[in-house]
Amino acid sequence: MSETSTKPYLLRAIYEWCTDNGFTPYLAVFVDSQTSVPREFVKNSEIVLNVSFEATTQLEMGNDWVTFQARFGGVPRKIEVPVANILAIYARENGQGMAFPVDRDGSATTPATPAQETPAPKLSAVDAETRGEGDDGDDEPTPPNVPKIGGKPALKVVK
Repeated sequence: MSETSTKPYLLRAIYEWCTDNGFTPYLAVFVDSQTSVPREFVKNSEIVLNVSFEATTQLEMGNDWVTFQARFGGVPRKIEVPVANILAIYARENGQGMAFPVDRDGSATTPATPAQETPAPKLSAVDAETRGEGDDGDDEPTPPNVPKIGGKPALKVVK
């Protein structure tokens, strides 16, 4: 019998930690043909999604898929993300969370084994244009200490 990946359990744990502490949970996702997201918000085959209670409806974080509905530009959309494509989950307010390896060539569709999952200590910021967050009316400016690339905030793994 094959072992179940720890990734979906860790995703749910970090999500719960974010919500318990009043933080906004974000998912960084590698977008491929299996991923159902608004393509106009995808940059470099990635999108960052606000998965807070206020920004989503019908959020389900299963062992294989994360699904929910959210509004993008006022239009409700059904979002379907394979757990295997999730690059990171973290709190918007402080960048704390966890990153995961993702096979970007699309050849492997099996989830990572626990030995392959490597937690990242801290993520510092997110590219506002790739957020793809729901219409929650929260347009906070980028904090001054967030690194910028080409005039935009950048997602950075801090070791």
